[in-house]
Amino acid sequence: MKNRFFALIIFVVISAAFYFGCKDTITGTQVDSVVIPSSNVSYSKYIQPVFNVHCTDCHGGSTTEDGIVLVSWGTVMSMSPIYISPGHASNSRLVWDVQGKPGYDPMPPLGSSYKSLNSNQVNGIMTWINEGAKNN
Repeated sequence: MKNRFFALIIFVVISAAFYFGCKDTITGTQVDSVVIPSSNVSYSKYIQPVFNVHCTDCHGGSTTEDGIVLVSWGTVMSMSPIYISPGHASNSRLVWDVQGKPGYDPMPPLGSSYKSLNSNQVNGIMTWINEGAKNN
């Protein structure tokens, strides 16, 4: 009995270490509470999780509204320079869409059940683009 208890304790400790040690990206509802830094924005750590939570239902692998696919850095950059202009967020349609710039379709669409990006997420996307839209 003592050996089983000891084995259970070891299992719990190793499982906890694995779970907490491997969380290097943000998922689910956590994405809205994470503060994206104002510089050195990592695509994999900050931008793709925002896309995964807010965008890929309509702009995912099997659903490509308006031909826009946001499932990976490669698919995002395949639309460059029309959708993303590396180094120039102010010239990027992605930014115009998430900002709801007049003349462009606001994302998410008005009246949809999808939650808009918060200002930190929009600024994070802009910073990532201005820093060269790197695959980092």
